[in-house]
Amino acid sequence: MKNNNALGDFLAYLAAEKGLSKNTLASYGRDLSGFLRSLEAKGASPLSFGSGHIIEYMDELRQKGLSTATLARNISTIRGFSGYQVFCGLRADDPARLLETPKLWQRLPKALPLEDIKNVLDKKEGGPAKKRFRERDGAMIELMYSCGLRVSELVGLKTADLNLDAGFVRVTGKGSKERVVPIGGRAVRRLKEYMSGSREAHLKAGRHSDFLFLTGRGTPMTRQRFWQTLKFYASMAGIKLSPHMLRHSFATHMLEGGADLRSLQKMLGHSDISTTQVYTKVSLDRAKRVYKEHHPRA
Repeated sequence: MKNNNALGDFLAYLAAEKGLSKNTLASYGRDLSGFLRSLEAKGASPLSFGSGHIIEYMDELRQKGLSTATLARNISTIRGFSGYQVFCGLRADDPARLLETPKLWQRLPKALPLEDIKNVLDKKEGGPAKKRFRERDGAMIELMYSCGLRVSELVGLKTADLNLDAGFVRVTGKGSKERVVPIGGRAVRRLKEYMSGSREAHLKAGRHSDFLFLTGRGTPMTRQRFWQTLKFYASMAGIKLSPHMLRHSFATHMLEGGADLRSLQKMLGHSDISTTQVYTKVSLDRAKRVYKEHHPRA
């Protein structure tokens, strides 16, 4: 089996059977390509490699100074690939079966104080000169924080996904799984202003688009363009902010406001509640800081 065929077949399997997103598939493809090139250099094939080849490759990555998270991701990719081969009857043994994933320090998501978020959301001076861009940008940022969306989910929204009268949005998340998330009142008002007014100004004469958020050329907003937009407004407010931090802030502020984990899990689109539980640690750390700052005997 040639490397290109092995890689293509595996990615096709993941897309069809696992329903993974394009970004996740691209990540698997990059990791597996590196491993397959290493096998080829050692005279091994995708069907003949053993656990020793995997260990050698991981040592190579470690010597390059790659992070533990990157090493863990590569092992996960290789483990998935060898498991797929066994499942498809391409080989009888699974060389990655006994390999352990490197232990990771739990990385806590960074959340901004509510006042910083408000400063970004309420920033009006110094933005784009054209009203249609200000309305679009404000609606996007407000909606992302209101619902805790991933950036790919935000830019992928269609106008049909919104029900502003009922106050919710239908979101397609990882693995093409759909969920329904409530929209806050401020986000609803900004979306109505954008959709009833400036959205049409983004479309060229006679053109139509199902996507909710559009660029000045009438094409769907991209992840990279939104990242630049958010960075611009955050810089005007004097803070550093990424789309991921905005999602983390939503989750942390919801917990601090009394939301239960199960409801938050559904809103964030986490398949495993252990992922959501990370935010309880964030809130606990904040509580400790507040305690030390304000308790007279701390």
